[in-house]
Amino acid sequence: MKAEIIAVGTEILTGQIVNTNAQFLSEKFAELGIDVYFQTAVGDNEERLLSLLDLASQRSDMIVLCGGLGPTDDDLTKQTLAKFLKRPLVFDDQAMDKLNRFFAARPAVLRTSNNERQAQTIEGALPLQNRTGLAVGGLIEVEEKTYIVLPGPPSELKPMVQEQLLPLIDRDHQQLYSRVLRFFGIGESQLVTVIDDFIKNQTDPTIAPYAKTGEVTLRLSTKARSQEEAEQKLDQLEAALMAVQSLENQSLSSYFYGYGDDNSLAQVTFDLLKSSGKTITAAESLTAGLFQASLADFSGASTVFNGGFVTYSMEEKSRMLGIPLVDLQAHGVVSAFTAEAMAAGARSKTGADLAISLTGVAGPDSLEGQPAGTVFIGLATADSLESHLVKISGRSRSDVREIAVLHAFNLVRKALLKEKNLV
Repeated sequence: MKAEIIAVGTEILTGQIVNTNAQFLSEKFAELGIDVYFQTAVGDNEERLLSLLDLASQRSDMIVLCGGLGPTDDDLTKQTLAKFLKRPLVFDDQAMDKLNRFFAARPAVLRTSNNERQAQTIEGALPLQNRTGLAVGGLIEVEEKTYIVLPGPPSELKPMVQEQLLPLIDRDHQQLYSRVLRFFGIGESQLVTVIDDFIKNQTDPTIAPYAKTGEVTLRLSTKARSQEEAEQKLDQLEAALMAVQSLENQSLSSYFYGYGDDNSLAQVTFDLLKSSGKTITAAESLTAGLFQASLADFSGASTVFNGGFVTYSMEEKSRMLGIPLVDLQAHGVVSAFTAEAMAAGARSKTGADLAISLTGVAGPDSLEGQPAGTVFIGLATADSLESHLVKISGRSRSDVREIAVLHAFNLVRKALLKEKNLV
């Protein structure tokens, strides 16, 4: 179903108020599988609103009008829609009763004939009662088109939509179900390139890529009448995507690390550490404690992390981690040797099961002849000591540090999965 939202009110066009209703309605309709194709704002003008209604009725199945249901002369939404549909306005008994009780409780408030307009609805419409205000809404179907009128104030619109409108239209529409896949180690442009055929030929389910700092997500969405039906459709699409080969001839599954909007590499790695009963420490140079701070964001961090090191200068690397200064001078701080020595030293001094280290050039200037974005990451375990060179080009200083930490978490994640024979 194609829906269109029309916000009525000159104050929206002049910038006096922000149209938050359209965002709210679009979100709620999407959850029901209703596609909002157009959002429009029109002033308090009958001729322009009639013109817009004529256009909307030609291109949309559901037309939702927000605002213009009040008692003043410029509140003309219901009157204009009634004229467009060639139907009279009638009084809704329940809305009129509420209006009577409102003024009976406020004898000092002057009641005029205009006030009663708020209790009117289009003949044949299903009234939508207003729990927090006086203006009644309505839903009417004419010539296979659904017209809905709602009050403008969000404090009135939202309860009406949540409590009355959505239950009505939910009975006849499929819901939208989504699944978010998270990838690290492959850029958005490459990911989109290798799944280009899926994107070009998508119908249902649909695929939407989103780039974030250092990673990419794919949102898979489908319309279905049940969670079970949706899961089957999303499972099939996910399996097909995971089998696609990247430009490095690796399947996309090798870059996949987790699900969900609120997930992260740090969260996944932290959960693996906890479930494995492993502890970790870190020795950081260019990231200056960012890896450790990310761990500390999670409740229960002390179960996997007891402490670590921030060794920015060569002298502090030597003093705090027990690395001979002469060796550091010989190899330089931006080197595989230093990354491995930092990881080994941190693990030795803390007794942690794993130790990660980060050293390199955050930028913007080069260091030891190495360009900005050159990062060496060390990983020490009971059985191995290794280092990895990562080149993060064309990024700001803060991005280099953030992406370097993501690479560090990914190395730990893969080491833990390998130990569990899951990779």
